[in-house]
Amino acid sequence: MDWWVYLLIGAGIVVGAAGGIFAGSARTKKNIEEKFGKTEEAMRKLVTDAQEKAETARKERLLEAKEEILRQKTEMEHEIRERRNETQRTERRLLQREEMLDKKQTNLENREESLAQQGKDLKEKIDAAEELRERRAGELEKIAQMTSEEARQIIIASVQRDAYHDAAILVRDIEQKAKDEAEKKARNIISLAIQKCAADHVAETTVSVVPLPNDEMKGRIIGREGRNIRALETATGIDLIIDDTPEAVILSGFDPIRREIARIALERLINDGRIHPTRIEEMVEKAKHEVDNQIRETGEQAVFETSVHGLHSELVKLLGRMKYRTSYGQNVLKHSVEVSHLAGMMAAELGADVALAKRAGLLHDIGKSIDHEVEGTHIQIGAELAKKYREGDSVVNAIASHHGDTEPMTIEAVLVAAADAISGARPGARRETLENYIKRLQKLEEIADSFEGVEKSFAIQAGREIRIIVKPEDVNDSGAAIMAKEIVKRIEKELEYPGQIKVNVIRELRATEFAK
Repeated sequence: MDWWVYLLIGAGIVVGAAGGIFAGSARTKKNIEEKFGKTEEAMRKLVTDAQEKAETARKERLLEAKEEILRQKTEMEHEIRERRNETQRTERRLLQREEMLDKKQTNLENREESLAQQGKDLKEKIDAAEELRERRAGELEKIAQMTSEEARQIIIASVQRDAYHDAAILVRDIEQKAKDEAEKKARNIISLAIQKCAADHVAETTVSVVPLPNDEMKGRIIGREGRNIRALETATGIDLIIDDTPEAVILSGFDPIRREIARIALERLINDGRIHPTRIEEMVEKAKHEVDNQIRETGEQAVFETSVHGLHSELVKLLGRMKYRTSYGQNVLKHSVEVSHLAGMMAAELGADVALAKRAGLLHDIGKSIDHEVEGTHIQIGAELAKKYREGDSVVNAIASHHGDTEPMTIEAVLVAAADAISGARPGARRETLENYIKRLQKLEEIADSFEGVEKSFAIQAGREIRIIVKPEDVNDSGAAIMAKEIVKRIEKELEYPGQIKVNVIRELRATEFAK
């Protein structure tokens, strides 16, 4: 407690005592003086105690302040010492780096000098080697009795052999990657274009012969100033050839349906005997209706024969039109029916969807019914027709993929493609005599056997593939790849064939021993 508190207490006591005195207490003056003396003494004592305590408190606070100052000073000195140490360490690191940089610079200078010296030594060695090479070349020319140019040619030939080997390996790798895509697409495009635009027209019968009862009928068919023949050609779109052929008129045209209409109309006109432009138009219209009925009936017969149900009526008509369409001499409708049966049988063997396989097989060439009227390949046209008449996605995919243009999505699509190849590749399916067919296969094997290192060759798949077995000790892997390429060139140059021929060179090494 501070000294002023004691002073207040003493003052209070004095005031209290004085109040007691003024209150009229019956005390004596002596007692009052004694009490006052005691009070004064107590007050002095209180003041003294308060001063001592205040002094003690002041000293304690001063001591605490000094200790705090000393502590902060110690901490500051410690921090300064740490920073000084860190600064010294940084300076040492910098000095070390400078020393290292100096050493590296010295090493670089030494290395530059060494490289310069090495360059100088290397130049001297190169000059010496060149001199030695020239001297040895002269000696070799004397020993080998050939000039450096001849030796260079020998070296070039050796390098060419090595390069040929490396190139063969590279060609094999590149062909392995590109063969399935580029070559197949190119060959498909070319073969389809030839088939659609040229080969079919050559193979198909483009004329029909109408017998006449007598040669006088030719004049009636021609009519006055040729009006009857012009009317008939205009109405049918078919050319009438009236020449010296006895008792016959030739109808020429690439469209077999129009040619059939013209044949029926002309035969009825001949039987009727009345030939004039009006009658010609009537007969042509009747012939068109009759051919349309035949087309529908033919399509229905194909559907019935293959047991394919639920086809759209327009698809049935398009199937009937394929009766008048041939490919390499093979009737497209009969081919489609055959593919349907083959695909169905293979699907049954494999446990696949027989109905789907037969349906897709029957419709796989539906685009050929109108491919001369619509732009695009018969595959694109057929897929669009199937979509148009609401055939399933599986049927559309089988149509689109049966020549490998798109990826088959179902096993039935794969079976349709296989059945199509089987139907077209079998002997006798397409217009080719047996003699020419056998000659082509023999020529194919002769070309393969003419190459060095060939042990055996076999023409298979009706001449669409040739397998060549080579001697492994005479032909290596890269040589087999080169041989396949050369055989392909020979076949393309010397043979005429429909579609494409696969050349398969087989190299196999067998090691056989007997345990006794």
